[in-house]
Amino acid sequence: MQRSMISMTLSAVSLRDLALVQAVHQHGSFNSAARAMHISPSGLSHQVQKVEQALGSPLFERGGRRIVPTAGGHQLLAQIAAVLTAAEHLQQMARAGAVAFGGELRLGLPASLGPYLLPHLIEPFPQHFPGARLGISEGKPRGLLRRLHEGELDAVLAPAGPAISGIAVRPLFFEPWELMLRADHPLAGKRSLSLEQLDPAEAILMAEGHADGLNGTGSESAQTSRGYVQDVSLESLAALVSLRGGYALIPALAHERLASMPNIVLAKLTGQAPGREIALHWRDASPWHVDLQAFAELLRKLARQRPGLRVAPEKSKVTGR
Repeated sequence: MQRSMISMTLSAVSLRDLALVQAVHQHGSFNSAARAMHISPSGLSHQVQKVEQALGSPLFERGGRRIVPTAGGHQLLAQIAAVLTAAEHLQQMARAGAVAFGGELRLGLPASLGPYLLPHLIEPFPQHFPGARLGISEGKPRGLLRRLHEGELDAVLAPAGPAISGIAVRPLFFEPWELMLRADHPLAGKRSLSLEQLDPAEAILMAEGHADGLNGTGSESAQTSRGYVQDVSLESLAALVSLRGGYALIPALAHERLASMPNIVLAKLTGQAPGREIALHWRDASPWHVDLQAFAELLRKLARQRPGLRVAPEKSKVTGR
């Protein structure tokens, strides 16, 4: 209904007036309702008459021992209840604005990052953002960024990529790859290896279509490797290495979990080891810009506490993309 269609008399009715009418209906008595609403019975009666005049219809039958609605009053009282419920929801939403992210951060993460980062994030998140809920979605970076652009997600943790119009990016940390080998591999006894010591033909690589930066050791190795795998978890990748032999590259945050898998050993990569730059992405138009900056700082703090990660330089600025 347009505001121009609301009469001047009805526009003068307040939510308090409607709440008083509802109290009379619930208590069935002006005296009981007046006590509950902390108003005099005569004042309550006056406010109810004000609402009835604005609506142009009586709401209650008076004179009996119990106040009951008129035939038309039943329908009007249902609408009054709906208005008060809507007002309560409006108030709750307004209060949620005082909570970080409006009460929930809808975060997207690649499947090769989420299971290994979230255990370190679950405890400090509510401490830093009281009252806010953390909602998680996993997927491929390209799909997550599309959902971010379309408003389905509030932020995405993903490797830096081509510029996206309307998307802000805050670099967080560099995560190097580590080497995963079958336990009987000739190089399995070494704690660190260089890429030059590896045979590209033995590599098991994540397909480029996975789009999360697990793209092997370079174009030459990609052409001569044992083959690509796509849409598998890192645990499944470890199982393939255990079955086929050879090696694969895994992100450093997955070290703790994958190191415990049978028939698998991990080694560090020396020299200019490959890896991925992880950044926080969000919409330029997001109303939670300050909260997202604080969330980025929390992630940077967590990165400082994790072995192998290198926090992005402080000079890195948020960029609109």
